[in-house]
Amino acid sequence: MLLNRNALKANNVFIQLYRRNIQTKTVKRPPLGFAFDIDGVLMGGHKPLPKARNALKILNGDNQLNAKIPYILLTNGGGQTEYERAQILSSRLDTRISPSQIIQAHTVLKDYVDQYADKAVLCLGGVGDTMRKVAESYGFRKAYTTTDVLAWNSSIWPFIHVTESELASAKPVDFSRTPISAVFVCHDPRNWGVDVQIMCDVLRSGGLLEGPCVDATKQTIQVVFCNPDLLWKSDFSRPRLGQGAFKASFQAVYKMLTGSEYPYTQFGKPTKPTYDYARRVLHNLLDESYGPGKLPHMYMIGDNPESDIAGANAAEWSSVLVHTGVYDPTAGPPAHSPTHQAQDVEEAVLWAIERELAPLKEGL
Repeated sequence: MLLNRNALKANNVFIQLYRRNIQTKTVKRPPLGFAFDIDGVLMGGHKPLPKARNALKILNGDNQLNAKIPYILLTNGGGQTEYERAQILSSRLDTRISPSQIIQAHTVLKDYVDQYADKAVLCLGGVGDTMRKVAESYGFRKAYTTTDVLAWNSSIWPFIHVTESELASAKPVDFSRTPISAVFVCHDPRNWGVDVQIMCDVLRSGGLLEGPCVDATKQTIQVVFCNPDLLWKSDFSRPRLGQGAFKASFQAVYKMLTGSEYPYTQFGKPTKPTYDYARRVLHNLLDESYGPGKLPHMYMIGDNPESDIAGANAAEWSSVLVHTGVYDPTAGPPAHSPTHQAQDVEEAVLWAIERELAPLKEGL
């Protein structure tokens, strides 16, 4: 009942504000915008969470005003192109989502294309050659995968059998003559053992597999991890280990081999570069619709205090922690305090709209 009253109140205020602006011809860009995590907020595995469709319908203009509120999907997930992700989510959430609204963990790698477009980069994670296709869609022309390495020399990890279909998708390349300039851990690796082994071989040999070990203090190969999440929410009842756990495993092995951890760049929520990238995307989306202007007040709706809430707080966005994903409210207070907590994403959206529009009531 409280949720219905809040929905009615927010909508009534919004209607009055809109009508007044129409009459005075001063319609401007919306006073707020949203960034949503996907897993645990909009989706539970492959299925939409119960209130996800309602929340997006509100933002997409399913109200008496037919007015849209801008939003992006900011996720530490990935493993496919933004176009593919948009198509799948549009179908499952029954609403049109544009690829330009999708920021996955590896989307920020687009900023590295100028540096590595024609250099060999090793792209880890995902299924088969999906991460190569993603990297190539960004503009990397020499993107290679674990399968390519195994197809070149399967003895590099003798505990795995490369199937005929995997071999068919592999790029023929001699890695003893093709130096790797960067390692991008784009998505969660499927076989940690082989990926840790290949990473260690690449980094210890200065980029040439089968090459001699180089001085561990003279690292020249850039390593990028795109997702720091230790845990993520799947269909299973408890959170699953994520790329953050893989990073810890790699660093533990590398340190045992060399005496120190390998320097790396970290992207993904809650890092500043990812939120800066999201801010640029939002600016572009709003400028296309309304012309140049300031970014409205932003609300991050997430289920993970360590990534969604911590990142939003550091970016000086408002944050709403929902109880449909990683965070368990029965386990104690969150490690990072949100601006607000909500049972689900629809309640979060309605609360944010009411919060932004409430100060305008006095002028109506």
